Amino acid sequence: MCAHKSSELHDTSHITYEGLLEGNKQFVADTLKLDPEYFDKLANGQKPPVLWIGCADSRVPANQITHTQPGEIFVHRNIANMVIHTDMNMLSVLDYAVNVLKIKHVIVTGHYGCGGVLAAMGNTSVGIIDNWLRHIKDVYRLHASELNAIEDENKRGDRLVELNVIENVSNLCKTSIVQNAWKNGQDLSVHGWVYALNTGLITDLKVSQSSNSNLEEVFKFVL
Repeated sequence: MCAHKSSELHDTSHITYEGLLEGNKQFVADTLKLDPEYFDKLANGQKPPVLWIGCADSRVPANQITHTQPGEIFVHRNIANMVIHTDMNMLSVLDYAVNVLKIKHVIVTGHYGCGGVLAAMGNTSVGIIDNWLRHIKDVYRLHASELNAIEDENKRGDRLVELNVIENVSNLCKTSIVQNAWKNGQDLSVHGWVYALNTGLITDLKVSQSSNSNLEEVFKFVL
């Protein structure tokens, strides 16, 4: 479950600005060889069944690790896969996904070894992001007894990654957007996953919800 640090970081010295544009041309050429109508079909619109709320970490690309194609997953990413009720960016994506695209699944996906989560465990100020990480520190506070009992720092970090995902699944369920969809009988489920960088495997945390029945009364909206 632990994400062990590699002795050598992935070499990105060959990545250049010009190289990205050349890579795009190669991507188009290779794709058209396989399917001459690929981009015409892609331009016709999207109907993804899934909204992915993941971490901005460059090592966790939603389509690649789930073996899906462009058009199959609607993606929102931020530092440490957070669902914050004052984040209009996230709320706008969620509203569009639920009410326009009519997605059937929202998946909060964290990853072991998440830099944002590990930073929230410490006391070093790293800049404006401190305000964002405060939300993760609150998750730690809620589960301090369990976390403080874990002596191994890596394992403690892994557990906080899981608890952070679980908390943000709960935060999704507390939004009026999700609760309104449930009230209207929309087929919508919310899930929590964690991705392991060192194995490539996803763990389902088994916290899926498809109604607001498990929410405390104070969070249930009368819509």
